[in-house]
Amino acid sequence: MGLTLEEIGQKAKAAEGMLRTLPTSRKNEVLERAAEALEEQQDMLLRENAKDIEAAKESHMAQGLVDRLLLTESRILQMAEGLRQIAGLEDPVGEVLSMHRRPNGLEIGQKRVPLGVIGIIYESRPNVTADAFGLCFKAGNVVILRGGRDAIHSNQAIAKALRGALEECQVSKDAIQLIADTSHETAERFMKLNQYVDVLIPRGGAGLIRTVVEKATVPVIETGTGNCHIYVDESADLDMAVDIIFNAKTQRIGVCNACESLVVHEKVKDALLPRLAGRLKEKQVELRGDEASRRACSDIQPASEEDWGKEYLDYILSIKTVSGVEEAIDHINRYNTGHSEAIITKDYGNSRKFLDGVDAAAVYVNASTRFTDGFEFGFGAEIGISTQKLHARGPMGLKELTSTKYIIYGNGQVRP
Repeated sequence: MGLTLEEIGQKAKAAEGMLRTLPTSRKNEVLERAAEALEEQQDMLLRENAKDIEAAKESHMAQGLVDRLLLTESRILQMAEGLRQIAGLEDPVGEVLSMHRRPNGLEIGQKRVPLGVIGIIYESRPNVTADAFGLCFKAGNVVILRGGRDAIHSNQAIAKALRGALEECQVSKDAIQLIADTSHETAERFMKLNQYVDVLIPRGGAGLIRTVVEKATVPVIETGTGNCHIYVDESADLDMAVDIIFNAKTQRIGVCNACESLVVHEKVKDALLPRLAGRLKEKQVELRGDEASRRACSDIQPASEEDWGKEYLDYILSIKTVSGVEEAIDHINRYNTGHSEAIITKDYGNSRKFLDGVDAAAVYVNASTRFTDGFEFGFGAEIGISTQKLHARGPMGLKELTSTKYIIYGNGQVRP
């Protein structure tokens, strides 16, 4: 029988004190050993993942979601490399952000410290198990994970490998704990575990995130869904535009930074859309557009109002034509999810308007939205993409998993 939530919370709190003061060298030693453990136990991880994949196919899971769930040799190596990258990053814990002297002689500073115990609720991405552990651990935090039922065998296997590495390095294996009970009732109780959990981070679809935000009493950092747009401006290099859109839409369809919506200047739609449709046929992408885009290309089906705000996670792309960059910005800000947006343009003025006007965590000029990722940004594996505006926004690396506290030096001062 598994541990109760209260027992898991108690073990997490017991491990927190140790992690808070663990030297950087010891953290890096654990992360390097954890990376080796994933590689050494690759066969076991693939065997357990195969159980989840078989169950997913039997339940007719969508192709994009099966891709999220799948582990391969290369993806396991990427997980291990993510841990090694984190080991190579500067430790944020203990950084003194400021120090000033008051007239009374007090020296008051601000220092970066761990958040404490972080709870993460996520869906069918086994790599999150390793990524979350690595980032939380390097930032001095204990992590309690509650993955989805679809990935339970994969998550348990990864957690087992990581806990073994902790034990080998004589660090509390309770620095990472996985909740084995995947029921909704247990998840909702976890969201209210204020006595033990300092912050909760949901990673998954819109339904999961909405549930956590609405039901949690533990403070939440919201990682959002991705209705990501690419706007092709009047001055765009159309060859570049086709390449970027193809990459952003089809490189991986089941991820939050994939392009779901295309916005096209009306003056380039006739030249762009037939070429783009031909390229996207390589991946059997379904196109849904407004009337103007359909006149430019017969391969485009009618779009509904729902399509403009849809995160498909599938081989589907919506297409909207606009009269200029201002209308593009208005359309994107109305329907986006605050994740990642891009403009393809040669016009510097329009690129500046787009960068300033679009309200999102990441805004690109002449590049694919697929780069919104902690690994690609040089943070190592990220804990998620925050689409909220308080505490953290965008890919959440090590610094985003810390808080601060004030440190005050005196020499006998008392307040008059």
